[in-house]
Amino acid sequence: MRTFLPWVALTAGIAVTPAEAQHPVIGNAARPFVAIDTPIVAIAHVRVIDGTGAPARADQTVVIQDGRIAAVGLRAAIPPGARVIDGTGKTIIPGLVMVHEHLFYPTGPGVYGNLSESFSRLYLAGGVTSMRTGGNMNGFGELALARADREFQKAGPWIDGTAPYLEGPGLPLGQVHALTGADDARRLVNYWADMGATSFKAYMHITRDELRAAAEEAHKRGLKITGHLCSVTYREAADAGIDDLEHGFLASTDFVQDKKPDECPGQGAGQASVAGLDPKDPGFTSLVSYLVSKRVAVTSTLTVFETLTPGRPIPPGQDVLTPQLKAQFEQRWQNTQRNSSSTFVRLFPNAMKLEVAFYRAGGLLLAGTDPTAGGGVIPGYSNQRQVELLVEAGLTPIEAITVATRNGATYLGIADRTGTIAVGKQADLVLINGDPSTTISDIRNVELVFRQGIGFDPARLIDSVKGMVGIF
Repeated sequence: MRTFLPWVALTAGIAVTPAEAQHPVIGNAARPFVAIDTPIVAIAHVRVIDGTGAPARADQTVVIQDGRIAAVGLRAAIPPGARVIDGTGKTIIPGLVMVHEHLFYPTGPGVYGNLSESFSRLYLAGGVTSMRTGGNMNGFGELALARADREFQKAGPWIDGTAPYLEGPGLPLGQVHALTGADDARRLVNYWADMGATSFKAYMHITRDELRAAAEEAHKRGLKITGHLCSVTYREAADAGIDDLEHGFLASTDFVQDKKPDECPGQGAGQASVAGLDPKDPGFTSLVSYLVSKRVAVTSTLTVFETLTPGRPIPPGQDVLTPQLKAQFEQRWQNTQRNSSSTFVRLFPNAMKLEVAFYRAGGLLLAGTDPTAGGGVIPGYSNQRQVELLVEAGLTPIEAITVATRNGATYLGIADRTGTIAVGKQADLVLINGDPSTTISDIRNVELVFRQGIGFDPARLIDSVKGMVGIF
């Protein structure tokens, strides 16, 4: 059993002791990871990237009071009794709002282990203060964790908890129910909404009728539905009422020749059809215009596809995995590097271009990571990497941060309380050593993560799971 030191932390140059006021709702399981828990905190001389797309502002003071942002400005007054953090050389950004996250991981061929405890801590350590799970393999367990995290009973982000997948026959996973028709889709949506699910996800073998029925029922409950599709094209999904499409355009089968209705031609066929697709191709621009007109968002998950692409660096964070899982992924990564004929050599950079084209056309681009596939996509680390990849794709650092903060909050319907830095909003903030507005890789240098004004220590969160991710 791991034992924790008494609650004394040195974070951002400030000693924090148990004598300070404690937030009354923090549970015992979250308490060991709390570094700052005072009613009033002021971060002085800090650079602010507010998540709206506006340029970074230097030498600002951000005041946090009772879990909310009380002031932001060049000469914002620091209230008496505030705990003051010197932000010189540092940057404050909104907490990341990521919308294709998972609480499970591939622990063997066709096996996805429930890693909700360790993953939740890692997401928070990486600066994720709000997230949507992009599919549920653990039923009630994931929804229970979402409630515990929301209430600060455990250390993790606020979670929009997705129900188990809405999928038709064809997926060889015993954890996933195979829909039998539109009525079954309606029944499942209402059942899981009653059980506390707040989002839904359609999967590859769903039919158009099932998707339409699921979307209708979700919308009646004021909830949204996303999809990693194959049997249904993106245009058909927009007609059926879907709210979001996962994996950029890598899951689109709109450009597969002789595509049969309600049949999945295989992910490979869809990916091959977009590997060389010109972003200016009339068929693609027409699809983008249609999605924008229907207000369908698109979620970029470049991190998971980077692990499948030869010539790309090994993803960060592998040392938190158990030795067996670490070795398993490293071997797969080495095999990937030797596969110079992989479709992903062309597909990955073109997928980046297509996502940027969607964004430039006015589409609501979202960010996620998808820690599945063959492994290696580690929560927290991958969320930072996703922002870096958006910049590599062609967005500016400010645009990429906006996608990973405000856009996610806008989609989830929580932009009134988080996703940007503004007076009155929740103090969901990330303190970074450096300037990600000019050097996006500085986004990895997280020193403090505030969730509703409670400052969590990322190093302590990571240390609590290091070498054990794969067990719990």
